[in-house]
Amino acid sequence: MTKQVNSARGITADVAAGRTNAVETAKAALARIEAAKALNAVVTIDPARTLADAAAVDARLRAGETMPLAGVPIVVKDNIWVAGWRVTQGSHLFADFVAPEDAMAIERLRRAGAVIVGIGATSEFACKGVTTSQLYGPTRHPLDRALTPGGSSGGPAAAVAAGLVPLAIGTDAGGSSRRPPAHVGVAGFKPSYGAIPYGPGFAEPFFGLSVIAPIASDVADIALAFEAMAGADPRDPDSAVIASQAEDIAGLRMAFSPRLGLDVAVDDIVADGLASTVDRLSAAGLRIMQRDPVWPTGATEDAIMPLQHAGLAALYGDTFRKDPTIFDPDVARQIERGLSWSGAEVAGALVASAAVASAFAAFLTEMDLLLTPTVPCVAWSLTQLGPDMIGGKPASPRGHAVFTPFVNHARLPAISIPCGTDPRALPFGLQIIARRGQDRTLLGAAQRIEAMLRR
Repeated sequence: MTKQVNSARGITADVAAGRTNAVETAKAALARIEAAKALNAVVTIDPARTLADAAAVDARLRAGETMPLAGVPIVVKDNIWVAGWRVTQGSHLFADFVAPEDAMAIERLRRAGAVIVGIGATSEFACKGVTTSQLYGPTRHPLDRALTPGGSSGGPAAAVAAGLVPLAIGTDAGGSSRRPPAHVGVAGFKPSYGAIPYGPGFAEPFFGLSVIAPIASDVADIALAFEAMAGADPRDPDSAVIASQAEDIAGLRMAFSPRLGLDVAVDDIVADGLASTVDRLSAAGLRIMQRDPVWPTGATEDAIMPLQHAGLAALYGDTFRKDPTIFDPDVARQIERGLSWSGAEVAGALVASAAVASAFAAFLTEMDLLLTPTVPCVAWSLTQLGPDMIGGKPASPRGHAVFTPFVNHARLPAISIPCGTDPRALPFGLQIIARRGQDRTLLGAAQRIEAMLRR
C-alpha cells in the first residue's frame, strides 16, 4: 500500500547506535524528495539548512545527549512556523514570508533531535478538502497521480505514504490530518485540543479548533512524535496536561457507529470494509457494540461552517474587497460568504458547535472509544473538490468530509488507521475517537487494534 521506509523508531535506533548518522539520513531523504517532485507533496526544501541542522544533531549525539527522535527526517505542513523557512499557507499573500521563529511543537521536535527536510503542501489557509493552491498547484496521490490525496494536509500525508519521510506534521481543524492519511493508507492523529501547544504562528480562521497533528506509517511512530510535542506551555493558554494511558486497554467499552448517527451516504466498499473490520476485532476479543451518538436537531456541518467562513472574512475580507483574484477561487467564495453572515448567524453557529460538543461528551460518558469510518469514499479525481457520487447518490463538495469535523468541535482526540482498500487498492480508514484528554489511552488502543488488523 505504501513504500517501505525505515520507521522513525528504527532511524533513531540506527543513528544512536552509530550505524548511520543524521547527516546521511537527511541526505537520503532529500534525494527521495527530489526524485518524487512530480507528486508535489513537498513544496519547499532548504538543503543547506537541513544538513546544518542534521550536523548539529550528530554533534549533540557525540557529546552524549540522548534524543528520542535523533536524526528523524520530517516534513512540516506549509502553515506551521519553522524558523528561517519560507512558510506560505499556500497563499500568494504569504509567498515571501519567512517564519521568524519556531512554533512550540517544532521547537520541541528539534529538541528531540528531528531534522526538518521540507515543507509539505496545503490548500490555501488549510481551508479546502483537497490539496491544491494557486501558488503551488495540486498535490497528487502516491498510488494514482490522477487522484487527490484529499486535504488540507495532503502534502504531509503523501510524503509519508510515498516513503519520502517516516514522519510528517500537519494541522487538523476539521479532519485535515485524518482524511488524507485515510486516502493514502497511513495513520493520522488529531490530539485533544490543547494537548500539543499551538503557535506562535499565523492567525487562525478556525476559532479554537485547529491542532498540530502527526502523520506516520504506524501508530507507534505517531505516539513517539506526540510524546515529543505534548504538554502544557505557558505561552499557550489553551495548552493542557494530558492523562496517563489506561492500564486495561482490553476492558475499554467500545462502540461502532457505521455513519456516526448522521444521515449521510457511504460507499458500499467502505461500509462493508468497516463492518468486516469490526467483526475481526470482536472475534479477537474486543468488546464492541453498535451504537450511535444522538445529535441535537439540525446538527450538520452546514450549521457550523459559518465559523470558518466568518473567520476567513475577518482575516482577509479587506484584501478580498480590493482584489478577490489573489485568492484560490474556492477560498474566495468562502470569504465572500463569510462577509455576508450576520452576527446572529455566526453566534448561531457557535451555539451549534457547543451543542455538538455536549452531545459527544454525553455519549462518551458511557463509552470509552467510538469507532467510525474516517471517510465515506476513496480518493477521487485531482480536478474536483469531491467525488460526484457517494453511496450511489449525488454528493456535495463536502460529502467526503462528513465523519471528522464534529470531533474538532468537541475538542476530542481521534486517530485514523488503515483498514481496507477498494478493488483498485485505494485505501480507506478506521477512525477511533476518545474522551478529551485521553490521548495516550487512545494511542495505546489504536496500536493494539492496528496489530490485530495486520495479522
